[in-house]
Amino acid sequence: MSNIDLYTVVEGGSITTPKGFTSGGLHCGLKKTERNDLGVIVCEVPATAAAVYTTNIFQAAPLKVTRESLVNGTLRAIIVNSGNANACTGEQGEQDAYEMRAEAARYLGVAESDVAVASTGVIGELLKMDRVRSGIAGLPEKLNGGASGADDFCQAILTTDLIKKECCVKVLVGGEEVTIAGAAKGSGMIHPNMATMLGFMTTDAVIAAEDLHSLLRAATNVTFNMITVDGDTSTNDMLVTMASGLAGNETLTRFHPDWAAFAAAFTHVCQSLAKAIARDGEGATHLIEVQVNGAVDDDAAAAIAKTVVGSSLVKSAIFGADANWGRIIAAVGRAGVPVSPDRVDISLGDIEVLLQSRPVAFDEEKALVYLQKSETVLITVDLHDGSGTATAWGCDLTYDYVRINAAYRT
Repeated sequence: MSNIDLYTVVEGGSITTPKGFTSGGLHCGLKKTERNDLGVIVCEVPATAAAVYTTNIFQAAPLKVTRESLVNGTLRAIIVNSGNANACTGEQGEQDAYEMRAEAARYLGVAESDVAVASTGVIGELLKMDRVRSGIAGLPEKLNGGASGADDFCQAILTTDLIKKECCVKVLVGGEEVTIAGAAKGSGMIHPNMATMLGFMTTDAVIAAEDLHSLLRAATNVTFNMITVDGDTSTNDMLVTMASGLAGNETLTRFHPDWAAFAAAFTHVCQSLAKAIARDGEGATHLIEVQVNGAVDDDAAAAIAKTVVGSSLVKSAIFGADANWGRIIAAVGRAGVPVSPDRVDISLGDIEVLLQSRPVAFDEEKALVYLQKSETVLITVDLHDGSGTATAWGCDLTYDYVRINAAYRT
């Protein structure tokens, strides 16, 4: 049985599809454009909650506030702004993050300790709190449990993203239908050290707090931690999940007979969002998927996959439709893990370019067409050293990436 047989993807589903959740968003004036820049997700009951955070030493003020809110393992709401990261903003930035939490709690009628805070945007600038306060006051009337509320929220968290990122699945747990959904933003300053720029997951499952947290970490490691756009890790990365428990299923733990199905569904949502982030990398024209097989173990495979997909030379070659496998094998060799240098196979799609570490005559024109026309470019590396496997995702490196980031603040 494949993983997809364990759950069903909900077309048109969103973060408000699981029972108990509403969301909304609006433009409060943090962005120069008229795009939404303030959003909120609300659960009608105290939700079991967990989060993972960036590994960057310089962590933005909202992360400190969210860590404090999650001490008790529950949340009722997440307030998010884009257009300003509130990072490296000192004591005033912390005060502003705490005020965001307090104002959201006041207008939503929940406890301050039940509100998480997230921000994304330019680093080193203070929030325009008069606009944030006004925006938070207007959020309650924007809340709804339908598609419009979810869409307004998704638009509110975007920065240089071109598209919103959503996923929703259903899975049976003890005969009860359970829904898992997610929304994320991320396009640049993305590197596999944590999760994503910002990610939010909702479910109506009844699940033990410690098992939700361990599942979040496990799913993150094989999805969000396996993507890279540009090798940079943000100060604001955060992935938060909330479980309302309103599906009425038997409490899920790792010992439940349907745990494997739930975990597969949960991981699918994470992977779908992670791949969407990589596909929407700043200036990207291709999604790159690197599959590594035959490594000494899974950790070695992951290190190699991430090194290949993060190589600026590999990314540039894909953009230029150049089947330059030398860049790929060079990346394999510098990943810092054991590899037998005389038995590596490499393929681009179904085109073998290297066999047992020796060049293979291949159709250059066919390779050119594959690299030019394929939305997803698959690079397969087989090391023949063991049973370790891993998959990583990234995107090509284009002229537009430089253009976007050269003018990010202006």
